[in-house]
Amino acid sequence: MDYKLYAMTYCPFCQKVQGFMKKNNIDNVEVLYIDEDEAAKEALIEGSGGKQVPCLHFGDTWMLESNDIIDYMKENFL
Repeated sequence: MDYKLYAMTYCPFCQKVQGFMKKNNIDNVEVLYIDEDEAAKEALIEGSGGKQVPCLHFGDTWMLESNDIIDYMKENFL
């Protein structure tokens, strides 16, 4: 499955998710920074209906909230 994490460079909740990914060697998730990539920002708005980050996108799912994303990664990537 194709996983994308939409984030902002200065967002502490995004950094929390990325820290979890780094600590657990999760490297199959593409990180897209919406404050640096206008196309990623537009894709996030179109897909999720807003600009809230972090947002994990896979399949038809747009998952919000850092704790929910980390819990999903614990169950599916570790």
